[in-house]
Amino acid sequence: MNLDHGVFTVSLDFELYWGVRDKFRIDQYRDNLAGVETAVREMLKVFAAHGIHATWATVGFLFFENLGQLKRNLPASLPKYRRKELCPYRYLEGADMLAPRYHFAPELIARIAAHDGQEIATHTFSHYYCLEDGQSVSDFKADIAWAKAVAQSKGISVESLVFPRNQWNPDYLAILNELGIKSYRGNESGWIHRATGDSGQTRLRRGLRLLDAYFNVSGHHTYAMEAAVATRPYNFPASRFLRPFSKKLSCLDGLRLKRITKAMDDAAVHKRIFHLWWHPHNFGTNTAQNVAFLERIARHYGRLRERHGMRSLNMGELCMLAESANA
Repeated sequence: MNLDHGVFTVSLDFELYWGVRDKFRIDQYRDNLAGVETAVREMLKVFAAHGIHATWATVGFLFFENLGQLKRNLPASLPKYRRKELCPYRYLEGADMLAPRYHFAPELIARIAAHDGQEIATHTFSHYYCLEDGQSVSDFKADIAWAKAVAQSKGISVESLVFPRNQWNPDYLAILNELGIKSYRGNESGWIHRATGDSGQTRLRRGLRLLDAYFNVSGHHTYAMEAAVATRPYNFPASRFLRPFSKKLSCLDGLRLKRITKAMDDAAVHKRIFHLWWHPHNFGTNTAQNVAFLERIARHYGRLRERHGMRSLNMGELCMLAESANA
């Protein structure tokens, strides 16, 4: 199917400490994590004011109230990562208590779900790494089945997925179909954005992605709907990571904004999809600056909506659009 309008899609990887646990100690990342609740509240205000619909890909662990409740509700099959530090279940075993502010967010999930246009999706149950040694297809299936069941127990039907660390694995797509996951967020095209395990994320790759955030190194990464929905599950690839405010690089913020808005223009004019993503904890510090930058993107979307009929659709709504066209 072809679109008769451009689409602005937003997805957020909602993970709290589970997403950075193998990278930082809590005391190293406390400010970002502590600021998530405020950041989410402010982002929702921007989304509501500008009619922006977003997909919140949520780690299943966040649905629980505390460590004891989580420990009583684990999948039967767990990944056995060769790199032991990747395994969140080892972290659970060694803990007597976990600070809810950094590990759990049931009330925040409910608040997000209550807002119009906000989709709760899955970021897997355990922040599962699909390209790391030691895990298997059966482990992944157990993880996703449990993620869906936990969300369903809260009255939330999960139909979209974002792979943690963008480690999307083509061998696992059949599992998504089997379990009723209709879409996922694939990676931007090109070598610097290719899905790899952590060992493949070299300094060169990271450096080029940083450069690409300010200068058009790799293209606009907008996508035709027809290509995205050619096979199930549908792949709605990322277009751009919204890098958080950096005081050191703030002099380049005009370039960072232009890099995003020019790609949005491309999607609006050529009736394609532009997919922006980030993590709530990216806005946990320098929240005012980050929200102000998001507001500038949102205002640009508003202009494109008026001039070109661009629409904001979350991943679930893109699925519904595809299914209605095929009905």
